[in-house]
Amino acid sequence: MPDPNPAAMEFLLNRRSRPAKTLTTPVPDRAALMPILTAAARSPDHGKLEPWRFIVLERGALLRLAGQVDECGERLGKPPEDIAKARAQYTDAHLAVAVVEVQKPSGKIPLLEQTYSAGAVCLALLNAALASGWGANWLTGWAVHDRDFAETGFGLDAGERIAGLIHIGTETSAPPDRPRPNLDAITTWVSE
Repeated sequence: MPDPNPAAMEFLLNRRSRPAKTLTTPVPDRAALMPILTAAARSPDHGKLEPWRFIVLERGALLRLAGQVDECGERLGKPPEDIAKARAQYTDAHLAVAVVEVQKPSGKIPLLEQTYSAGAVCLALLNAALASGWGANWLTGWAVHDRDFAETGFGLDAGERIAGLIHIGTETSAPPDRPRPNLDAITTWVSE
């Protein structure tokens, strides 16, 4: 017989990301962040490759990146309103954790499974932050997918990319729940 964990299931059934723009200080310090990172690092990882790593972005780093968003957006020909919105992701933030996908050569583990593992780390990090009582949100945005921005802003190597930016802080307001998927419409049962 299974040994259920009702509290964990209740959390998962009711979890809700908090919009990054509603997060403020205080943010977790290093001691509070370590168990959250530890929980995220327990994500599925076929072949034990650890195809991901963390970059903790504190306030000064976020403000530096905001300035680089302006340069990146102008170079890419983004409209001013898109640049302003992307910049705000960094100027309004006080702490974010970048989950960096680090694909590793393997004869057994396809690169796509390594990408999925990095995505699992993003979700685990988000849920661990929420379960710890913080507000959290998973964002990316067009800037992090630009090679120049990723390499100069985050110091990424050629084989690395940002899987997600997990913003963590104190929530200022709880958002209303949003409509959830209709399980009957997206679930197929196969018995033979």
